[in-house]
Amino acid sequence: MATEPPSSLSYRTTGSTCLHPLSQLLGIPLDQLFCTARERNPGRALCMKKDRLLMETVSESIEKYALVSARVPDVSSHTGKAKNRDGDSDPGLSRELSSLDAHEFLSPACEDRGCPVFSSLLCLLHPFLYKVNFVACQLVALFAAFWFRIYLSPGKTSPEARHAFATIFGIYFVIFCFGWYSVHLFVLVLMCYGIMVTASISNIHRYSFFVAMGYLTICHISRIYIFHYGILTTDFSGPLMIVTQKITTLAFQIHDGLGQRAEDLSAEQHRLAVKVKPSFLEYLSYLLNFMSVIAGPCNNFKDYIAFIEGRHTHMKLLEVNWKQKDFHSLPEPSPTGAVIRKLCMTLVSLLLFLTLTKTFPVTCLVDDWFVHKANFPTRLCYLYVVMQASKPKYYFAWTLADAVNNAAGFGFSGVDKNGNFCWDLLSNLNIWKIETATSFKMYLENWNIQTATWLKRVCYERVPWYPTVLTFILSALWHGVYPGYYFTFLTGTLVTLAARTVRNNYRHYFLSSKALKFVYDLVTWAVTQLAVSYTVAPFVMLAVEPTISLYKSMYFYLHIVSLLIILFLPVRPQAHIQRWPQTLNSVKKKTD
Repeated sequence: MATEPPSSLSYRTTGSTCLHPLSQLLGIPLDQLFCTARERNPGRALCMKKDRLLMETVSESIEKYALVSARVPDVSSHTGKAKNRDGDSDPGLSRELSSLDAHEFLSPACEDRGCPVFSSLLCLLHPFLYKVNFVACQLVALFAAFWFRIYLSPGKTSPEARHAFATIFGIYFVIFCFGWYSVHLFVLVLMCYGIMVTASISNIHRYSFFVAMGYLTICHISRIYIFHYGILTTDFSGPLMIVTQKITTLAFQIHDGLGQRAEDLSAEQHRLAVKVKPSFLEYLSYLLNFMSVIAGPCNNFKDYIAFIEGRHTHMKLLEVNWKQKDFHSLPEPSPTGAVIRKLCMTLVSLLLFLTLTKTFPVTCLVDDWFVHKANFPTRLCYLYVVMQASKPKYYFAWTLADAVNNAAGFGFSGVDKNGNFCWDLLSNLNIWKIETATSFKMYLENWNIQTATWLKRVCYERVPWYPTVLTFILSALWHGVYPGYYFTFLTGTLVTLAARTVRNNYRHYFLSSKALKFVYDLVTWAVTQLAVSYTVAPFVMLAVEPTISLYKSMYFYLHIVSLLIILFLPVRPQAHIQRWPQTLNSVKKKTD
């Protein structure tokens, strides 16, 4: 083997993590890859650019595998199919690429993002460095949460000490995971604290909303389209999205508490209204505490303060009137059982992610076989399976985050009808109800629950016109600026309106007997699951061309059916549903 010239040593240092898996895949020695890259573009073998081949500096012998290191941008944004070197469709290559995860490759451009403690494990663990750091932080947070509940309990420690500990650890976790990108969180937090202190009560919610959402949107745009970070690098937008939810939630609740009359508020708004502005330490603790700063979920300020001060469980027991639940004395619920159950679900979700997601990757949906050869029923079923395979990573992250909060003693919601303690105040999903949902509405109500609650409280209940449409638009904008998000939420708006129309027109005909009700539930379950799979596919695929390719192969059937239902079925009024929307100026108007 030829001796490597000194000029490539720096490249080996920065690029070996990236090319080692490729070397194993192709059977080409690393030195040969380095020499080829150096000859074609000295000192810069890989260049990460949005929607173009990331490995353009590697020799022609490996050009057809360039798609591997940027699978999502290329498959999503260009052809929707893998191509061979002559530009022809290559089904074999598509299958090879489908078995690989683009996240198994690390670009030197993202090497310095987040803590590099685990970078030496990347060749074995394969996911991005920030994913390893994320899991490490959440596991440390889990143990810290138990310690926090036992040794820094409200009976032993002052609220100020609990606030300080939660804040300091949260800030450390953010810096550990995201490096200097954590500055974005701190800038947004400080700006909105300034708004809270200086703005008038009549404007505090509007200013906080537009500043937080504006800053988040600017970060989304700059991260993806200006600096070309795409989805293959440290995604600091996750914590920023959670902080945005909390900032706007608190701003509206302060406005409700200090700027509104009690009779102008709904029962829930009155219960959650904040009547005293938080101190700087309370503000930081609420936004940046270690239990929720990495993966959420969003929660209410009053619930969080009650938890810090030791009033959380007692407050929830009083809300459900514990004496009527056959308790002879005020109980002290323990979260241990709930944490263990949620950790078991986390492990199951992780195993499903490591198996199903690799077996049925999203790239299958733009494979030549799926688009051109499979018949329509097969496409329907395969789309459902692929979308099912994409769920476990969300189950894993959200259930683990819920367990972390419960381990700290936060998340108690009261007592159920059987007298069992419930720890689902902060739960972000109900897996059983998701998988057995018989309506689009039921599905959405049990998926990303805390985000749906946030959308309801800051948008749906407050806007005077078109609440459903505006809520979907806000949801898309909050998630990011990938075109796939907007395909999903626009399609979701159509499906929601169509499903509501069908339900109001026909459901009552099937309630006369158990047999008819069973048939109705079975049919609506199948339709709901297929409709959700069709709707959320662009959310996973992200870009325009693969989405159009998929929808063309599905003949846009759900769009057409939904439009026909909306246009030709009569709209029956929903008299039993009462909405009290408010504008950002808090003017009560009639529902739409």
